[in-house]
Amino acid sequence: MMTRLYPFVILFLLALLVACRNTPTAQQEGTQAVEPPSVEQLLKKAGRGQSEKAQKLRLSAAELAFAQGDIESSSTILAQITQASLPLAEQMQISALTAEIALAQGQNKAAMAALEQPAPAHLDELPLSQQIRYQQVRARVLEANGQALAALRVRLYIAPLLEEEAQQASNDEAIWTLTKDLAPSIHETLGDSVLDGWLTLARSVSEAGALLYQQQDAIRTFVQNNPGHPAAQKLPPELLQLLTQQDQYLSRVALLLPQQGSLAAVGQALRDGFIAAQWQALKAQGRAPLVDVYDSERISDMDAFYQQAKASGALMVIGPLEKPLVRQLAMREQLPLPTLALNYADVQHSGPADLFQFGLAAEDEAREVARRAAADGMRRAVVMVPKSEWGERVLDVFHQSWSALGGELVAVEYLDQPVQISDQVANLLRQLRATSDGFASADFMFLAATSQQAQQVKPTLAYHRAANLPVYATSHLYNGSLMAGQGRDLEGIFFCETPWLLDASNPLRQQVASNWPEANSSLGRLYAMGIDAYHLASRLSLLKDVAGSSYEGLSGQLSLDNNLRIVRRLPWATFRNGQVQRLSPIGEAP
Repeated sequence: MMTRLYPFVILFLLALLVACRNTPTAQQEGTQAVEPPSVEQLLKKAGRGQSEKAQKLRLSAAELAFAQGDIESSSTILAQITQASLPLAEQMQISALTAEIALAQGQNKAAMAALEQPAPAHLDELPLSQQIRYQQVRARVLEANGQALAALRVRLYIAPLLEEEAQQASNDEAIWTLTKDLAPSIHETLGDSVLDGWLTLARSVSEAGALLYQQQDAIRTFVQNNPGHPAAQKLPPELLQLLTQQDQYLSRVALLLPQQGSLAAVGQALRDGFIAAQWQALKAQGRAPLVDVYDSERISDMDAFYQQAKASGALMVIGPLEKPLVRQLAMREQLPLPTLALNYADVQHSGPADLFQFGLAAEDEAREVARRAAADGMRRAVVMVPKSEWGERVLDVFHQSWSALGGELVAVEYLDQPVQISDQVANLLRQLRATSDGFASADFMFLAATSQQAQQVKPTLAYHRAANLPVYATSHLYNGSLMAGQGRDLEGIFFCETPWLLDASNPLRQQVASNWPEANSSLGRLYAMGIDAYHLASRLSLLKDVAGSSYEGLSGQLSLDNNLRIVRRLPWATFRNGQVQRLSPIGEAP
């Protein structure tokens, strides 16, 4: 497994290599510099000796192997060192490296334990460069173990100590990412003016409204009111870019959606959400893009469509929805107009430079389940997904994400007809019983199922004396409301969901639902997607150009991956006493 080589690791390693040799590394022989020793050379020089010098040489070799991405060799070499026999500086270095190896292997709890030996109380006795390295590792370990607020405090503490530009940029990016994640759920002051200021900035931007000018005003107001705060003196790149977006106004867009056929209802919900966002912008700003709506069911030639849209003055295309059309666009070298497709193409390459893809992909939810379960300390998963191509895709993404986080997949069962679900749950539990430690071999279940299916799963677990097995599910089990008795059978299941369906008090949702009552049902996710598509249209360059930038949408926290696909992160909720109750964000203790 390859791992990123951080600048502070390089510097620390170079210093260590110099200290472990009798002659300088960079001495000149004529005009040619001597190459630094390799891992093999360092180990050969250490031999089998157990002297302090030999141990330090092995430590240098372990650091170098880790820096080169050879995690297994680094771990093996580190195991040959007696930590307690070395001076404090090397002991703390071993702790930091052990924690980094554990993180790379997905062993988050082991990483936390590694940092406790020796006690962190000795940290002040070390050189500043080593203190910084240790604290940077500690911040990553805290975040990986679901302690986002503690990780943020550590990063704010070391921020003034960093001198190198690359280290500052990496730390600043992490500070802003953590702040955005935590701000929505922290409303009280925490007694730290710097931390409180960061949280205030993130909340101000998030709560200012969905329109660009509202968020820009919030940024300017914060800077004006807090001139001495580090965030005001050096705004995150995302906010700096956001302030320049006013010149990228789209005067006209083409909305390409099906208005007839099997996808007509989906197309109508997306269109109505998009138009609702347009009305909101017009009311708040006095201007909004003109929207030309095209029926994709009538489009036989995409080139002719683009020509017509361009002739009408459109600066961007929103759509299409149909996968075959999106796939067509993804296979092209370039497009006549920037395009935000409302689905994902099933192709591996990135596609044209101006093709962005956005949808309500179940794969996003599978990744969310993996992230949430890992943050909650889970390690071993059992899975129940539908017996279909869709179920296989969801399982594949979950398995990849879960393995990358160091998790283990213990057993899989496929959901078929409702009458067989109880037997399928029983079969899954039989697989667990066959292991040496029975039910204890699983920490949780990942469930991708409809509400009807999920209502049978939980009682069956209870019948088989596995009621305490936590269940993490996708949004498919929630229809936007609960009928009598549904909550009882879903009690205790954790699920990810769009902000739209979890916030009935949202003014825009209430306004939209007054015109289209179905926006309160599961179709509400499509209304939210249509609204987000409107706002994404003017933010795509920001998401593309600024690493770590995101948009707090009504269908989730939206960011852009390297293939120009919108990725969603979703809030979490559970069923409690027959009601839906929102949970604390990932990375924050409840």
